[in-house]
Amino acid sequence: MEILSAMSITGIAASVAHCMGVSPPAAAESPLKPVLEKAERVFGNLKAERVLIYNPDAVALWLYPKYTELFSEIMLRTQLALPLRSVMPTVTPVCFASMYTGAMPEVHGIRTYVKPVLKTDTLFDALLRAGKKPAIVSTEGDSISKIFLEREMDYYILKTPEECNRKAIELMQEDRYDLITVYNGDYDAQMHRTGPESREALDTLKKNAEAFASLSDAAEKYWSGRRYLTVFAPDHGCHEIDGGLGSHGLEMEEDMNVIHFFGFHG
Repeated sequence: MEILSAMSITGIAASVAHCMGVSPPAAAESPLKPVLEKAERVFGNLKAERVLIYNPDAVALWLYPKYTELFSEIMLRTQLALPLRSVMPTVTPVCFASMYTGAMPEVHGIRTYVKPVLKTDTLFDALLRAGKKPAIVSTEGDSISKIFLEREMDYYILKTPEECNRKAIELMQEDRYDLITVYNGDYDAQMHRTGPESREALDTLKKNAEAFASLSDAAEKYWSGRRYLTVFAPDHGCHEIDGGLGSHGLEMEEDMNVIHFFGFHG
């Protein structure tokens, strides 16, 4: 019997908005109660002044119990881990659109693997209305570099995940943005080529964990003295197909269930 996580990635947008003290996107579903409760315990009646959202691609929940040691650098820097349910179809533009609008695909309008500019209200729009400054750091051609364009915010579109991560650290050091979203698609790309559990894919998963650790350490250094939130937030999972390759897009546990980690720093 398929068991899908009870809480959805659609709760991320309102959760982050609430933590930052701004109204959520217009169509956003309810925030995630554990996130709000933890934020209240750490921040009290105050709000997060900075947020880092790290978006790795295709990191499935099932990888966590099977390869727990690969997640150790993430666990050491966060205090809350939530199994969440993705949306259908479990493909990147659909899922990230739901994560940042807080809405299901039938509401935000991206329902297949296409990358139009979203017209639906997003977390970025909510922050801009509140006078805050968000920024996106992503590899060129990927969903996050395309579907959130045409907003009065800054976009850093680079060639490699490594460049994205270095740029994000620079931006934290400059401390000009209230929210920084960073996308790394290298695990997804590798697991499609060689399978989710290949040596190459697991090495890339470890790199994603180390990237989040480096970004978290930079936040600790450059956002010292501020209240801030860090989030490790994949879009969907993955599964192995014939020939040992990896895929996703189906309504099955392996593709639907993901795990998000949250770090609260007061």
